Amino acid sequence: MPRAGTRSASSEERVWAVPASLRPTLAERYGPVYSGEEADRRIRALPVFATCGDLVTMRALDLGHPPLVGIVDYRTRRNEPIEPERFRSLAARRRVRVKNPPGLLTERLRIAVRELIRDGGGLLEVDGEEDLGALALIESMPAGATVIYGIPGEGVSFVRVDAVSKEHVRHLVGLMELRRIDLGD
Repeated sequence: MPRAGTRSASSEERVWAVPASLRPTLAERYGPVYSGEEADRRIRALPVFATCGDLVTMRALDLGHPPLVGIVDYRTRRNEPIEPERFRSLAARRRVRVKNPPGLLTERLRIAVRELIRDGGGLLEVDGEEDLGALALIESMPAGATVIYGIPGEGVSFVRVDAVSKEHVRHLVGLMELRRIDLGD
Protein backbone atom coordinates (compact mmCIF):
# COMPACT_ATOMS: atom_id res chain seq x y z
CA MET A 1 0.00 0.00 0.00
CA PRO A 2 1.44 3.42 -0.86
CA ARG A 3 2.34 5.82 1.89
CA ALA A 4 0.04 8.73 2.55
CA GLY A 5 0.73 11.54 0.09
CA THR A 6 2.21 9.28 -2.61
CA ARG A 7 0.45 8.20 -5.76
CA SER A 8 -0.06 4.55 -6.51
CA ALA A 9 0.80 2.95 -9.84
CA SER A 10 -2.94 2.86 -10.53
CA SER A 11 -2.97 6.67 -10.72
CA GLU A 12 -0.78 6.49 -13.79
CA GLU A 13 -2.62 6.86 -17.07
CA ARG A 14 -2.00 5.61 -20.56
CA VAL A 15 -0.57 8.12 -23.00
CA TRP A 16 0.76 7.78 -26.52
CA ALA A 17 3.99 9.71 -27.09
CA VAL A 18 5.16 10.84 -30.52
CA PRO A 19 8.66 9.55 -31.19
CA ALA A 20 10.95 11.87 -33.16
CA SER A 21 10.88 9.47 -36.11
CA LEU A 22 7.08 9.90 -36.43
CA ARG A 23 7.02 13.71 -36.42
CA PRO A 24 7.54 14.13 -40.19
CA THR A 25 4.71 11.67 -40.87
CA LEU A 26 2.36 13.55 -38.55
CA ALA A 27 3.27 16.81 -40.29
CA GLU A 28 2.07 15.45 -43.67
CA ARG A 29 -1.25 16.64 -45.05
CA TYR A 30 -4.05 14.09 -45.00
CA GLY A 31 -6.70 16.19 -46.63
CA PRO A 32 -6.94 19.17 -48.92
CA VAL A 33 -5.90 22.54 -47.48
CA TYR A 34 -7.90 25.69 -48.21
CA SER A 35 -7.60 29.27 -47.04
CA GLY A 36 -9.58 32.50 -47.15
CA GLU A 37 -12.99 32.55 -48.81
CA GLU A 38 -12.59 29.02 -50.16
CA ALA A 39 -12.03 27.65 -46.64
CA ASP A 40 -15.01 29.66 -45.35
CA ARG A 41 -17.24 28.38 -48.15
CA ARG A 42 -16.26 24.78 -47.45
CA ILE A 43 -16.74 25.18 -43.68
CA ARG A 44 -20.26 26.56 -44.23
CA ALA A 45 -21.09 23.58 -46.47
CA LEU A 46 -20.08 20.90 -43.94
CA PRO A 47 -23.06 18.99 -42.56
CA VAL A 48 -21.31 17.30 -39.59
CA PHE A 49 -17.80 18.32 -38.59
CA ALA A 50 -15.39 18.79 -35.73
CA THR A 51 -12.54 21.25 -35.29
CA CYS A 52 -9.14 20.99 -33.67
CA GLY A 53 -7.43 24.28 -32.92
CA ASP A 54 -8.40 27.68 -31.60
CA LEU A 55 -8.36 29.67 -34.82
CA VAL A 56 -10.29 27.16 -36.93
CA THR A 57 -12.85 26.68 -34.14
CA MET A 58 -13.27 30.47 -33.82
CA ARG A 59 -13.63 30.78 -37.58
CA ALA A 60 -16.44 28.21 -37.71
CA LEU A 61 -18.22 29.98 -34.84
CA ASP A 62 -17.72 33.39 -36.49
CA LEU A 63 -19.30 31.96 -39.66
CA GLY A 64 -22.33 30.94 -37.61
CA HIS A 65 -21.68 27.25 -38.31
CA PRO A 66 -20.52 25.61 -35.07
CA PRO A 67 -18.79 22.23 -35.11
CA LEU A 68 -20.18 19.24 -33.24
CA VAL A 69 -16.97 19.24 -31.18
CA GLY A 70 -14.27 21.90 -30.97
CA ILE A 71 -10.92 21.25 -29.30
CA VAL A 72 -9.00 24.30 -28.06
CA ASP A 73 -6.12 25.18 -25.73
CA TYR A 74 -6.67 28.98 -25.68
CA ARG A 75 -3.44 29.72 -27.53
CA THR A 76 -2.38 30.14 -31.12
CA ARG A 77 0.78 28.67 -32.61
CA ARG A 78 2.45 32.00 -31.84
CA ASN A 79 1.35 31.62 -28.21
CA GLU A 80 -1.10 34.48 -28.49
CA PRO A 81 -3.79 33.95 -25.86
CA ILE A 82 -7.41 33.49 -26.92
CA GLU A 83 -10.27 34.68 -24.74
CA PRO A 84 -12.46 31.77 -23.55
CA GLU A 85 -15.50 33.98 -24.23
CA ARG A 86 -14.91 33.43 -27.97
CA PHE A 87 -16.10 29.82 -27.52
CA ARG A 88 -19.09 30.57 -25.28
CA SER A 89 -21.74 29.35 -27.74
CA LEU A 90 -20.04 25.97 -28.19
CA ALA A 91 -19.33 25.63 -24.47
CA ALA A 92 -23.03 26.24 -23.77
CA ARG A 93 -23.72 22.73 -25.13
CA ARG A 94 -21.15 21.14 -22.87
CA ARG A 95 -17.64 21.97 -21.69
CA VAL A 96 -15.05 19.36 -20.75
CA ARG A 97 -11.47 20.05 -19.65
CA VAL A 98 -8.60 17.54 -19.86
CA LYS A 99 -4.84 17.54 -19.41
CA ASN A 100 -2.85 16.65 -22.49
CA PRO A 101 0.84 17.56 -22.32
CA PRO A 102 2.68 18.54 -25.54
CA GLY A 103 3.75 15.64 -27.75
CA LEU A 104 1.28 13.27 -26.11
CA LEU A 105 -2.16 11.91 -26.86
CA THR A 106 -3.73 11.03 -23.53
CA GLU A 107 -6.38 8.44 -22.89
CA ARG A 108 -8.33 11.20 -21.11
CA LEU A 109 -8.48 13.24 -24.32
CA ARG A 110 -9.57 10.24 -26.42
CA ILE A 111 -12.31 9.34 -23.95
CA ALA A 112 -13.50 12.95 -23.67
CA VAL A 113 -13.83 13.20 -27.46
CA ARG A 114 -15.89 9.98 -27.63
CA GLU A 115 -18.15 11.14 -24.81
CA LEU A 116 -18.69 14.61 -26.30
CA ILE A 117 -19.65 13.08 -29.65
CA ARG A 118 -21.98 10.58 -27.96
CA ASP A 119 -23.63 13.28 -25.83
CA GLY A 120 -24.33 15.83 -28.57
CA GLY A 121 -21.08 17.79 -28.77
CA GLY A 122 -19.50 20.77 -27.12
CA LEU A 123 -16.14 22.30 -26.30
CA LEU A 124 -13.08 20.32 -25.22
CA GLU A 125 -10.61 22.56 -23.40
CA VAL A 126 -7.09 21.19 -23.27
CA ASP A 127 -4.67 22.06 -20.52
CA GLY A 128 -1.46 21.55 -22.46
CA GLU A 129 -1.54 21.06 -26.24
CA GLU A 130 -4.48 20.12 -28.45
CA ASP A 131 -2.66 19.28 -31.71
CA LEU A 132 -3.01 15.50 -31.51
CA GLY A 133 -6.71 15.89 -30.74
CA ALA A 134 -7.35 15.74 -34.48
CA LEU A 135 -6.42 12.05 -34.34
CA ALA A 136 -8.96 11.42 -31.59
CA LEU A 137 -11.61 13.25 -33.61
CA ILE A 138 -10.95 11.21 -36.75
CA GLU A 139 -11.07 7.93 -34.82
CA SER A 140 -14.36 8.86 -33.09
CA MET A 141 -16.43 11.00 -35.48
CA PRO A 142 -19.01 9.11 -37.55
CA ALA A 143 -18.24 8.09 -41.12
CA GLY A 144 -19.15 10.90 -43.49
CA ALA A 145 -18.20 13.63 -41.04
CA THR A 146 -15.21 15.93 -41.59
CA VAL A 147 -12.44 16.91 -39.19
CA ILE A 148 -10.82 20.25 -39.84
CA TYR A 149 -7.68 21.69 -38.30
CA GLY A 150 -5.44 24.62 -39.01
CA ILE A 151 -2.06 24.45 -40.67
CA PRO A 152 -0.15 27.55 -39.57
CA GLY A 153 0.57 29.94 -42.39
CA GLU A 154 -1.27 27.80 -44.95
CA GLY A 155 -4.94 27.36 -44.14
CA VAL A 156 -7.36 24.70 -43.01
CA SER A 157 -7.01 20.96 -43.64
CA PHE A 158 -10.24 19.04 -44.30
CA VAL A 159 -10.14 15.29 -43.53
CA ARG A 160 -13.16 13.21 -44.49
CA VAL A 161 -13.89 10.55 -41.88
CA ASP A 162 -14.20 7.11 -43.44
CA ALA A 163 -12.79 3.60 -43.01
CA VAL A 164 -9.50 4.62 -44.66
CA SER A 165 -8.91 7.70 -42.46
CA LYS A 166 -9.87 5.76 -39.33
CA GLU A 167 -7.45 2.96 -40.22
CA HIS A 168 -4.72 5.52 -40.90
CA VAL A 169 -5.21 6.99 -37.42
CA ARG A 170 -5.13 3.52 -35.82
CA HIS A 171 -1.86 2.89 -37.67
CA LEU A 172 -0.34 6.20 -36.52
CA VAL A 173 -1.37 5.63 -32.89
CA GLY A 174 0.14 2.13 -33.16
CA LEU A 175 3.48 3.72 -34.12
CA MET A 176 3.47 5.94 -31.03
CA GLU A 177 5.15 4.94 -27.79
CA LEU A 178 2.63 3.73 -25.24
CA ARG A 179 3.57 4.95 -21.78
CA ARG A 180 2.03 5.32 -18.34
CA ILE A 181 2.45 8.64 -16.58
CA ASP A 182 0.91 10.48 -13.68
CA LEU A 183 -0.96 13.46 -15.10
CA GLY A 184 -1.86 14.72 -11.64
CA ASP A 185 -5.16 16.44 -10.96
